[in-house]
Amino acid sequence: MANLSLEQRQLCDIQGRLFELALKNGYDCPAFIQAFMNSRTAAALDDIYDRLQWAGEEYILEELNDEVGGLKRAGTCYPSEVMYWTGYTYRYWHYYTGESSRDIFRTAGAETMNDCWLGFHTFDMEMAVNDLKELSEQKLEK
Repeated sequence: MANLSLEQRQLCDIQGRLFELALKNGYDCPAFIQAFMNSRTAAALDDIYDRLQWAGEEYILEELNDEVGGLKRAGTCYPSEVMYWTGYTYRYWHYYTGESSRDIFRTAGAETMNDCWLGFHTFDMEMAVNDLKELSEQKLEK
């Protein structure tokens, strides 16, 4: 398992809670995930240091909502566990591989994360990330 710092583990947790909060606030889950992972807000969390990393999930959600001009309400809802795992996994993935949020989303989008949660959520994070990357490669080969 990668040696994440306390701050990095905390950011994984904050991003997991951010994804849960989006669900609690009634946002369309796949649309929220796509908007977030392709946003300047997510890119700020990818940076080595950014002020946004010290903000809580409520503030980050407000920043994203402002950035995209309003997040889509209603629509598809994923279970809370899926949302937390997806947010946490995406942030861990960034620390594990150095890939940007935008590139991570291209590899494993919202639907893939929702579909894979049941089988992958019990894996350690590196195994989950490696398997998600392998799944993407298999899809590209078809």
